[in-house]
Parts: sequence; structure tokens; C-alpha cells
Amino acid sequence: FFFLLSPSAMSLVIPEGEFQLVRRILNTNVDGRRKVLFALTGIKGIGRRFSDQICKRAEIDPNTRAGVLTIEQIDTIVEIIQNPLKFGIPKWFLNRQKDITDNSYSQLFANNLDMALREDLTRLRKIRAHRGIRHYFGLRVRGQHTKTTGRRGKTVGVARKK
Repeated sequence: FFFLLSPSAMSLVIPEGEFQLVRRILNTNVDGRRKVLFALTGIKGIGRRFSDQICKRAEIDPNTRAGVLTIEQIDTIVEIIQNPLKFGIPKWFLNRQKDITDNSYSQLFANNLDMALREDLTRLRKIRAHRGIRHYFGLRVRGQHTKTTGRRGKTVGVARKK
């Protein structure tokens, strides 16, 4: 489960039979050539810091390549991602805090993240909140100035008379 670097070419030498170029983790293709720490960031909703926490909790060296992970290690990674609080990851580390429906803390990833974001925006639009209206019209939402910036995509200028 280690890689040998040949000193002449300094290239990656991978033992045969153990390595897989693409791993399927949580319905996402993960590049097996990348290190585990960075390969997990290919899953939507998992950043570098959360990926580091996953590697620590699963006791996996972050510098190993994702292609040499065993099925048991992948199962533990999936278990940690799905139940982060059970493995000691603090509440403030999660990307869905105090959910509006059930007041729960959870880590959303892949399709669930897209679905939750879409539901939040439709809820804001439905209750005619200021943020929802701004999202609907495609304007800046977080209080930025819009008089002179952010003009791309909109029609600019005055039509000339002939």
C-alpha cells in the first residue's frame, strides 16, 4: 500500500492489481490518481478541511492515493460523511446547521446539497423575502453595490437616434 518513486525518472510506480483509476464514492467519480485528501474534494459539499477531518477520523494517511483504498476504507469514509456527528466532528464544522424544517445539524453532499439549496431559494421566493426577490431577478443578494459593478449580461447603453 505504498508507492515507490524511481530515482532516475522520479515517476509514480504503482503496484499492479491494487490500483483503480476511478473510484465511485457517494455516486461521484473520484480520481484514483489524486491523494485522498484532495480526491474527496471532488465530491460536492466536501472541502479540504472536511476532507482532512474525514481522513483523521478514518485513520487514513491523507498522502495515500485514492486508487489504492480498500473497500473497507471507502465504507468507513462513506459512513463518516453520512454521520459526521457520530464520529466526533463538531456541529460548527457542518454545512447545514439548524435546518429550517427539523432544526438538525447535518453535512449535505452531492445531489442533496443541490436539492436543499433549490428548496431554500424557492421558500425565500414563495414568502416574498427580500433575498428571494433578489435571487429571482438575478441581482446581488448580499448588499453589494450594483450601480457601477456587475453589469455583464445586462443590456447597457442608450439607443442612438438616426
